[in-house]
Amino acid sequence: MVIDDQSTYINSIGRQNKDQSNLKSNKKLPQNVEAFSNFLKNKIDSNNKEGGVKLSGHALKRLEERNLTMDGNEFLKIRDGIDKLKEKGGKDSLIVTNQAAYIVDVDKQTVVTAMDKNDMAENVFTKIDSTLFLN
Repeated sequence: MVIDDQSTYINSIGRQNKDQSNLKSNKKLPQNVEAFSNFLKNKIDSNNKEGGVKLSGHALKRLEERNLTMDGNEFLKIRDGIDKLKEKGGKDSLIVTNQAAYIVDVDKQTVVTAMDKNDMAENVFTKIDSTLFLN
């Protein structure tokens, strides 16, 4: 192809890209790839609907600074605790487990901050509408 000017070149590139995008959209994925893609999308959507617990950036920082670990058991306690608090109308709550204390935003299912249970003494928790103690 001989290019006389810039506009001819730009127009020809535009046509090529348009032709290629039409080819891409017309291609069908193999059935097994499409099935897996749908399965994965549904799984992600159902996990989001089930309400997995999220950790805010602040909570992650506090967990690290205070050398707190959140194992699967602790995570399940918090998730179940959030469900109980939601049933009772809790919004901004304190969840106390054997290991730690967590401030959670119930509606967003998010741990906002965390502290070691032993460090709770002499602390004031404000703007909390409910508290849940879990073993």
